[in-house]
Formats: sequence, C-alpha cells, structure tokens
Amino acid sequence: MTKRIPGAVATRSRAVISNGIVTTVATSPNKSDSMYEQVQGALAAIDKNLADAGSSKANILTAICYCADMARKPELNKAWDEWVDTANIPMRAVLGVQLENKDLIEIIATATI
Repeated sequence: MTKRIPGAVATRSRAVISNGIVTTVATSPNKSDSMYEQVQGALAAIDKNLADAGSSKANILTAICYCADMARKPELNKAWDEWVDTANIPMRAVLGVQLENKDLIEIIATATI
C-alpha cells in the first residue's frame, strides 16, 4: 500500500510511504534566509515530514542535497552536522544545481518507518 502526505501544492506530495520506506523532499519556507538558515529550515521540514510519516531522522538511509551555490557548501555542512543523528549517520550526496524561487537548497531523504 502506498500513502501520500499532501504538500502545499495540489500536484506535489511532501512525503510518500510505500512498503516501510518513506521518501520526502523539503526546501526552506523562508527564501530570504542565508544558506545556513535555509538548510536549517529544510531540515526542520524533513523532521516534520518524517514524523508525519511515522519515522525520524534516525531512520534516514540516504539524503540528496541540491545546492544552488556550491561555494557556500560549508554553511550547508555546518547546519547538517548540527542536525544529523550521529548515532545513525545516513549516506549523503550534495549536487550543485540551479534551483528556482530563490531556493538555495532542496533536500530529498529516504528513510525506513
């Protein structure tokens, strides 16, 4: 069975749960924030989406961070290192991309329930 947690836009889900795996995506709600603050906002949204799906950051298997400014990756790393569950460190990839809507970061996480 597949369950979808609706997003702010009718054509997008915040999370999808299928066979004990949850996949979620988040950006920061405040597009005028610094990279560090946008990463914090996106990670807070990941926390909420995982909780709504019955999971937590301790269960994250993989995370992909799409970063609009790779020169500012140290800010991303700082926010990530403060947030990550160090007892259950997931695999993480960071890719430089062009994002829209003044987003500096978009994060996709896959976790178990």
